[in-house]
Amino acid sequence: MNKKIISIAIDGPAGAGKSTIAKSISSKLGILYLDTGAMYRAVALKANRENIDTKNKDELSKLVKSIDIKVIYSHGEQKVYLDGEDVTAHIRTPEVSLGASNVATVPDVRIKMVELQREIASDNSVVMDGRDIGTYVLPKADVKIFLTADVKERAKRRYSEQVLKGVTNITLEAVLEDIEYRDKNDSSREFAPLSKASDAIEIDTTNMKIEEVVNTILEYVNNYV
Repeated sequence: MNKKIISIAIDGPAGAGKSTIAKSISSKLGILYLDTGAMYRAVALKANRENIDTKNKDELSKLVKSIDIKVIYSHGEQKVYLDGEDVTAHIRTPEVSLGASNVATVPDVRIKMVELQREIASDNSVVMDGRDIGTYVLPKADVKIFLTADVKERAKRRYSEQVLKGVTNITLEAVLEDIEYRDKNDSSREFAPLSKASDAIEIDTTNMKIEEVVNTILEYVNNYV
């Protein structure tokens, strides 16, 4: 790749493989990967720690005014810091996942997070994944991808990820229910909902291997650069 700054937006519902694909694209192209969902997870974690209902918009609006979230890259890995604490290992629980979907519906929370995301993209070539990257965060992204997959397949993937991480207090049924809830929540929120950008390329990953999806996206990127 040349040194031109480019931005790649990868959107889609929970469990579609966005983070896995985005990380691989980042590695192969040698550009920054920004997991935007991790930022919302950090907000949800702080809310949980302070016993704030993740659906309480007024309290969350107050909370986010003083919150300090930093995304730092160390030895090729993304670290998420909340008020100076490395919370990377604490933001992937089912409780935080559910809370992240809730806090993401709050306009003040999104405005705060998007401000940081845009700043990073203005100075670096990036690949970002989330729910509204191509439609709201980076509407002028050079390459826009919308990943999707059958909801049951997405639930199986998310369940397998948790099992591999040693999580034992979950069931496939519970994960499916959580994803269905998040799909509805993300798509129906008033502010920057999950939706496919008109100029995005849709890829159904249900029956595709990770490498197949990555190579497909890289073809589109190479055609651009």
